[in-house]
Amino acid sequence: MRLGTCYYPEHWTESWWADDARRMAEMGLTRVRIGEFAWSRIEPERGCFDWSWLDRAIETLAAAGLGIILGTPTATPPKWLVETMPDMLALDAAGQVRGFGSRRHYCFSHQGYRAEAARITTALAARYGQHPAIVGWQTDNEYGCHDTAISFSGAAAAGFRDWLAAKYRDVAALNTAWGNVFWSMDYPAFKSIDPPNLTVTEPNPAHVLDWRRYSSDSVVSFNRAQADIIRAYAPDRDIFHNFMGFFTQFDHHAVGRDLDVVGWDSYPLGFLEQFWFSEADKLRYARQGHPDIAAFHHDLYRGCAKNGRWCVLEQQPGPVNWARYNPAPLPGMVTLWTLEAMAHGAELVSYFRWRQAPFGQEQMHAGLLRPDSTNDVAGNEVRAAAVAMAQLGDIGAPPKSVALIFSYEADWMIDTAPQGQSFRYLELAFEMYSGLRKLGLDVDIVSPDAALDAYKMVVVPSLPLLDAAVAERLATLGCPVLLGPRSGSKTCDFAIPENLAPGPLQAHLPLQVVRVESLRPGLHHKGDDFVVERWLEHIESALAADISTDDGIGIVYRTNHLRYLGAWPDQALLRQLYTQMAQEGGIQTQILPYDVRLRRCGDHVFAFNYGTEEAKLGGALTDTPDNGYSVGSAVVPAAGVSVWPFSA
Repeated sequence: MRLGTCYYPEHWTESWWADDARRMAEMGLTRVRIGEFAWSRIEPERGCFDWSWLDRAIETLAAAGLGIILGTPTATPPKWLVETMPDMLALDAAGQVRGFGSRRHYCFSHQGYRAEAARITTALAARYGQHPAIVGWQTDNEYGCHDTAISFSGAAAAGFRDWLAAKYRDVAALNTAWGNVFWSMDYPAFKSIDPPNLTVTEPNPAHVLDWRRYSSDSVVSFNRAQADIIRAYAPDRDIFHNFMGFFTQFDHHAVGRDLDVVGWDSYPLGFLEQFWFSEADKLRYARQGHPDIAAFHHDLYRGCAKNGRWCVLEQQPGPVNWARYNPAPLPGMVTLWTLEAMAHGAELVSYFRWRQAPFGQEQMHAGLLRPDSTNDVAGNEVRAAAVAMAQLGDIGAPPKSVALIFSYEADWMIDTAPQGQSFRYLELAFEMYSGLRKLGLDVDIVSPDAALDAYKMVVVPSLPLLDAAVAERLATLGCPVLLGPRSGSKTCDFAIPENLAPGPLQAHLPLQVVRVESLRPGLHHKGDDFVVERWLEHIESALAADISTDDGIGIVYRTNHLRYLGAWPDQALLRQLYTQMAQEGGIQTQILPYDVRLRRCGDHVFAFNYGTEEAKLGGALTDTPDNGYSVGSAVVPAAGVSVWPFSA
């Protein structure tokens, strides 16, 4: 694994560049990511390119031995371009223009902007495609950031109508598929269809689902256009993009098919603060991040890569500027986050950013250096990570043990019709992943069409659209499989299946979901050491329930290795289920200290302590070494890491 940083030479006086590059190399960095926000400096007027400063920056960085990842600058179109075609701007769901003055001010559907994005990408790739210092290319920056993957502009409406016409051919077929007879919503022609916003009450869910599919396809095709241009000029260089945390507005599996390396931007403290985590967890992990946030995304984005190649393109180095509250990481966390990425198979961790900017919207966002160019805390922690990485060397690849199936379309469907404000697909997937990690299990997060034969256990948090082929594949696996609530509950046109949920799964697991309840806080059903909250399904089956609540409601049914869970599970229920399944699959579970997580990679085991006090390994923990630790010891300090070799 390599280390790198995000650098903006256009932000700094040129006399600093050489010293910055020298200090990067001395810190152990070998990669530097530049250019993704520099359009106005590359092309200050249309057709008038100023390459000189970028040429010199590239040569200066290369002279220090740094390999460069060059970004296309399409996330920040310049003001002169917006003024030439103001309708390139996106509209939000309320119909308000999302204008110039920050970033990501464009609509993916606007054909004029797509042409301009292709033009600047071509100019960059033609000039630098074969430059020996350019080792990779990044397309754009953080597709969809600030909720920009979905636009309700005129361009998006026109693109949506064309997309629908290509899919359905005949508007009568669309009316049938969407069930538009309901509320007299039949459309006389494709040109009559608008985006599903500004309606009196909720729009037709089938209309919304197709809109989400179209919006996702627009991101995919936008990225593919840039990737195709870069490959024409730089066929031997890797193409990256930097995905985000807890973001599902487009299908990352589909975008990943056009990338060589899938990257993501890791900000564990900001994500903890901004998402659904309890107040208790936000306090407990305020300076560390929840123990499963970074790992969840490492495993998710490794599964989005067509060849398993992935990296962290932005790693939080200190306090960020964009969350509600922005504490500093506990000493040691930057080293821990770096080694955790290594343990999940990353080939690069790049820190955002090299120097904290004293101006602009992100001036409170920490870097490896302070604004006065003095090393910040993270600068020293990066050195410690580099030393540990050198000790470990090439550790090999992550194992295949447990697969968790993740579907972006499932998220869109549940978000469109949640049937209860606390049912969030992303949270369910994360909690079911976290339950696996608490038992010391190694997880791959994969798409619904991924090959599963090599795994010893498969978990499907929810798959509302469960076609017969996927159901057949799951049923014929030779390992334990768990499908969570709402699986098989919808058709591809967002209707209830004729034979009710779980749809095609009934051919392999004879049960029907005849009623569902969303449960408000305080309304729950107790079981044997677990509590069902949020969601409960009423199931009819000739099978006896494998697990029931104390008041006799069956929530888990099974046939051989196949299980269906008809409720929102708490961690106690997940532990019970996973322990049984792991035993059936021949997988060793662990009893871990509360804040400790394990990850195996190649012939090493990594232990990460996300607690604020030291943790002792051993006891019921298996695989601890007889012949010493490669990094650390059996006592793992707060925000510490221990690594030891093992034989599979």
